[in-house]
Amino acid sequence: MEIKILHLLEGAKSAEGLTVIIDVFRAFSLACYLADKGVADILPVSDIQQAYSLKKEIPNSILVGERNERVPEGFDFGNSPTQILNEELSGKTIIHTTSAGTQGLVNANRANERITGSFVNAPAIVEYIKIKKPKTVSLVCMGYSMKFPTEEDTFCAEYIKQTLEGEIPDLTSMMETIKKTSAQRLFNPDNQDFSPSSDFYLCTKVGKFDFVLKAVESNGLLKLIKINSKDFNQ
Repeated sequence: MEIKILHLLEGAKSAEGLTVIIDVFRAFSLACYLADKGVADILPVSDIQQAYSLKKEIPNSILVGERNERVPEGFDFGNSPTQILNEELSGKTIIHTTSAGTQGLVNANRANERITGSFVNAPAIVEYIKIKKPKTVSLVCMGYSMKFPTEEDTFCAEYIKQTLEGEIPDLTSMMETIKKTSAQRLFNPDNQDFSPSSDFYLCTKVGKFDFVLKAVESNGLLKLIKINSKDFNQ
């Protein structure tokens, strides 16, 4: 198995094989929390105008996401697990657009298969890859708004790669480094309305969820499908 660690938009565009699009802070951590709430669908889109249009077309739909970390005008929720944690969202269709993660999913057109990546389901991702046994695995770290790499995404890729190769990642060191570096924006008092510090802890609960989210095409859109670990062999 060849395992590549790639970065940003160019990494997504060049990804091949089974591709994991990684966005720890916060798109694909949030997506797991949403999926765990029993939402009907999660539709990741890259264009914010498309998100507004879909909201008008799809009954019972909710706009979730960010631009420059802030909640876009007219959106129901930002890109924050904290904001949706106590919401009743069962049966809702989530239209999700962000500056990094959803962009990566949409642009990974060369991939044979696309799944989302984050620490909260990283052990399940490892198990899924082991069962699927692809020749090539592309781990794409989307970074901050696709502008530059970030510690949390790179470490998540390294965690997956090292675990697949039989190594034991130093999670304690990883989390300490992340908290001191790229996570600092989540602890900035000026950012608490849209990037609360609680998101750091929600996004770094390694292995909280025992499923993967696979992106499949449906009616010209991508849709995230929740696959529980007991169904990985199917």
